[in-house]
Amino acid sequence: MTRFLEVQTRRREELVDIGPQVRDAIRAEGVEEGSIYLWSMHTTCALTVNENADPDVARDLVWKMGELVPEGERGFRHGEGNSDAHVKTSLFGPGLTLIIHQGEPILGTWQGIFLAEWDGPRRRRVAVKFSP
Repeated sequence: MTRFLEVQTRRREELVDIGPQVRDAIRAEGVEEGSIYLWSMHTTCALTVNENADPDVARDLVWKMGELVPEGERGFRHGEGNSDAHVKTSLFGPGLTLIIHQGEPILGTWQGIFLAEWDGPRRRRVAVKFSP
């Protein structure tokens, strides 16, 4: 069975902690052991695992990506004006695979699961699939 998470973003660029929603999906499915696959349904937002203990890490990632691939950079040819968002999404990647153990995703002490928004604010969907 495939489930979908709905995530409302608030800014053009931000990292949104979706860990609580992922844990809710695991509990709803009743999975104790296995894998969970997460897939962004969009070309301008990505998924990543990174530190969630200090919110400055997420802010730093957004800031650095803006420096590396600035919005409105000259030379992009895509007509919608969001080419930077497409590049940032490709750098981060649209999917994650996580291991589930004892009903929880296995993450390090400081790790969290994030949706990386690069062209918001928008309502985003993340597909969720489980495997034994």
